[in-house]
Amino acid sequence: MPQGQIEQVRRFNRTVTERVGVLHDRYLGRDRPIGEARLLWEIGAGGQDVRRLRERLGLDSGYVSRLLRSLEADGLVAVEPQPRDRRVRTVRLTEAGLAERALLDDSSDELAGAILEPLNADQRARLVAAMAEVDRLLTAGTVTLDVVDPDHPDARHCLLSYFAELRERFDTGFDPERSLLPDAGELRPPHGLFLVARTHGEPIGCAGLKLPPGAPAEIKRMWVAPHARGLGLARRFLADLEARAVRHGCEALRLDTNKALSAAIGLYRSFGFQEVAAFNDEPYAHHWFEKPLPVTGSSPGPRPAARPRATR
Repeated sequence: MPQGQIEQVRRFNRTVTERVGVLHDRYLGRDRPIGEARLLWEIGAGGQDVRRLRERLGLDSGYVSRLLRSLEADGLVAVEPQPRDRRVRTVRLTEAGLAERALLDDSSDELAGAILEPLNADQRARLVAAMAEVDRLLTAGTVTLDVVDPDHPDARHCLLSYFAELRERFDTGFDPERSLLPDAGELRPPHGLFLVARTHGEPIGCAGLKLPPGAPAEIKRMWVAPHARGLGLARRFLADLEARAVRHGCEALRLDTNKALSAAIGLYRSFGFQEVAAFNDEPYAHHWFEKPLPVTGSSPGPRPAARPRATR
């Protein structure tokens, strides 16, 4: 990593921590540090699962427990085991906690106003736009790609959300029973795999890879949650699955898609996929794509041309 970039990130971090007041043990003028204040905000009016809080904030269980004990001692939160599974704890704000959270929100609004107020209109617009870009890029850096079983709850959540979106976007609707959905066994090693993207423990996307013996690898059911689009996740899925297909010794990578998914079609073409003749009978497909892959262990040479697209 270039040292100049490292130094700029460190300088940015120092400026932000000083400007927003996180160096003080009384954040926003209240009687608590920023860790406790942030926890109150994350718990929210509806309460939260303690494990989810840890995942959301990237904190270890011991530190979260200490923060919760402090807030509980101040009468701001109540921590209780779930009736169905006493190993799982939930935390909710008390009336005093809700009032404290409201005060923190008001103080936070005042701080944001104090940051923007000395700037002219053009500077404010530039700062807000830059903050939005930094937020987007920092969020992209928190996303993990994990191989999971296709029946994992996070995988099922993504697939059901994906099917619901297809029903809305396709002219004919979408019925999973009509589609050539891969059997779960086709997306389990050694026949394939299924990736789930998560940020702060929340599943935000998925993609499957079929690895049939003696045939091209095939990408199936790639989806990114609407609120996570713009993070470069779809391109990251493609790069990860392509690398896995290469390591598996596949000579080509395939996928099919519907004409309604124009953004996806543009992405595939920009990623080096070429349109080819139909290679399956998927009723919802209008376009079929293939990308030649380098053979592992051999020097790069001319790649074979993709088969011409069939006249349909």
